Amino acid sequence: MKSLPVQKGKIVGFPDNCNKKPPSFRSNKHISDQLLHTLLKNNRNYGLEKIIPFPIEKIDVAEWVRLKCQFGCSQYNTNWCCPPASPDLEKVRAVLQEYSQALLLIGSRQCKDFYLNNAKRRAEKFRSWKEVVGIERRLFLEGYDKAISLVSGSCALCKKCTYPNTCRFPQERRPPIEAFSIDLIGTLKNLGLSTPVAQNPDDSFKYYAIILLE
Repeated sequence: MKSLPVQKGKIVGFPDNCNKKPPSFRSNKHISDQLLHTLLKNNRNYGLEKIIPFPIEKIDVAEWVRLKCQFGCSQYNTNWCCPPASPDLEKVRAVLQEYSQALLLIGSRQCKDFYLNNAKRRAEKFRSWKEVVGIERRLFLEGYDKAISLVSGSCALCKKCTYPNTCRFPQERRPPIEAFSIDLIGTLKNLGLSTPVAQNPDDSFKYYAIILLE
C-alpha cells in the first residue's frame, strides 16, 4: 500500500469519503425511486413485497369502519391503539388534510394461528410492526419528519395492554389502519388494486400498512 506524500508544514489526513450532505427536513418534494428500492430491499426478510407512493386523496375513510371495531372486534376498548382510544372520524379527516402523499406497504405471510390469541400470532404481529415502524424511522432520518405509520393489526407490543392505565411504550405504539377509520378495501380499489380472500388456514394472505409521509 502506498503512503500519502507528506509536505512539510501541512497536516495530512485520510481522504474524507463522508462529505455527503445530510438531508434536511422537508427538502424533498417527492420520494425517490432509489430510496423506495432501498427500503424494500432492506425489509424483504419481513415479507414486504411492494411499497407504493400515492396521493392522500386516494384514502377512503368512513364511520362504518369504526363501527366494525366496536361491534365484532375483541380489541375494542382494550388497548391504546384501537377505538375508543384512537382518533374519531372528524379528527382523522383533519389529520389527513395536513398530508399530500402516503406510502402503501404490501406484504404476504402465512399464519395458521391468525384467528387464535396465542404467542405465535403475537410474534407475527410484532414482526410486522417492527418492519413498518423501522421504515418510518428511516424516512424520518431522510428528512420526512411528518412520517407516521398506520400498521396492520392491533398492537402486539405487550402480552396484555395496560389500558386504560399509562402505556408502557408510548413512543412505539401506532394505530392500525382500521382504527384510523380507513376503509382499506375501498382505498385499494381507488389504487386499482384488489386483494384475494384467504379462506383456508394454509392460504397465504396479504397484509397492508400505510405511512402518512408528507
